[in-house]
Amino acid sequence: MPQARKRLVSTEVTPFYHVITRCVRRHFLCGWDPATKTDYSDRKQAIQNRLASWADVGARSH
Repeated sequence: MPQARKRLVSTEVTPFYHVITRCVRRHFLCGWDPATKTDYSDRKQAIQNRLASWADVGARSH
Protein backbone atom coordinates (compact mmCIF):
# COMPACT_ATOMS: atom_id res chain seq x y z
CA MET A 1 0.00 0.00 0.00
CA PRO A 2 1.45 3.42 -0.96
CA GLN A 3 2.58 5.74 1.82
CA ALA A 4 3.02 9.50 1.94
CA ARG A 5 6.58 10.70 1.26
CA LYS A 6 6.73 12.43 4.62
CA ARG A 7 6.40 8.97 6.21
CA LEU A 8 9.03 7.45 3.90
CA VAL A 9 11.69 10.20 3.92
CA SER A 10 13.04 11.47 7.23
CA THR A 11 14.45 14.98 6.86
CA GLU A 12 16.25 14.55 10.19
CA VAL A 13 18.26 11.63 8.77
CA THR A 14 18.48 12.83 5.16
CA PRO A 15 18.13 16.61 4.80
CA PHE A 16 17.88 16.36 1.03
CA TYR A 17 15.66 14.54 -1.38
CA HIS A 18 17.27 12.79 -4.33
CA VAL A 19 15.32 13.09 -7.55
CA ILE A 20 15.70 10.43 -10.20
CA THR A 21 13.68 10.69 -13.35
CA ARG A 22 13.27 8.59 -16.44
CA CYS A 23 12.09 10.54 -19.42
CA VAL A 24 9.85 9.46 -22.29
CA ARG A 25 11.55 6.94 -24.59
CA ARG A 26 14.56 6.88 -22.23
CA HIS A 27 15.78 10.29 -23.42
CA PHE A 28 18.28 11.93 -21.11
CA LEU A 29 17.12 14.84 -19.01
CA CYS A 30 20.64 16.25 -18.64
CA GLY A 31 24.18 15.08 -19.36
CA TRP A 32 25.62 13.12 -22.26
CA ASP A 33 23.26 10.71 -24.00
CA PRO A 34 25.37 7.95 -25.56
CA ALA A 35 22.43 6.58 -27.54
CA THR A 36 21.81 9.80 -29.48
CA LYS A 37 25.33 11.27 -29.08
CA THR A 38 23.74 14.48 -27.77
CA ASP A 39 24.88 16.63 -24.85
CA TYR A 40 22.08 17.96 -22.65
CA SER A 41 24.38 19.39 -19.96
CA ASP A 42 23.00 22.89 -20.54
CA ARG A 43 19.70 21.77 -18.98
CA LYS A 44 21.23 20.91 -15.58
CA GLN A 45 21.29 24.47 -14.15
CA ALA A 46 17.71 25.14 -15.30
CA ILE A 47 16.54 21.92 -13.60
CA GLN A 48 18.39 22.80 -10.40
CA ASN A 49 16.84 26.28 -10.41
CA ARG A 50 13.36 24.84 -10.91
CA LEU A 51 13.79 22.32 -8.08
CA ALA A 52 15.07 25.07 -5.78
CA SER A 53 12.03 27.24 -6.55
CA TRP A 54 9.70 24.31 -5.83
CA ALA A 55 11.52 23.68 -2.55
CA ASP A 56 11.00 27.35 -1.60
CA VAL A 57 7.29 27.08 -2.35
CA GLY A 58 7.02 23.87 -0.33
CA ALA A 59 8.88 25.38 2.63
CA ARG A 60 6.55 28.40 2.69
CA SER A 61 3.43 26.24 2.63
CA HIS A 62 4.31 24.39 5.87
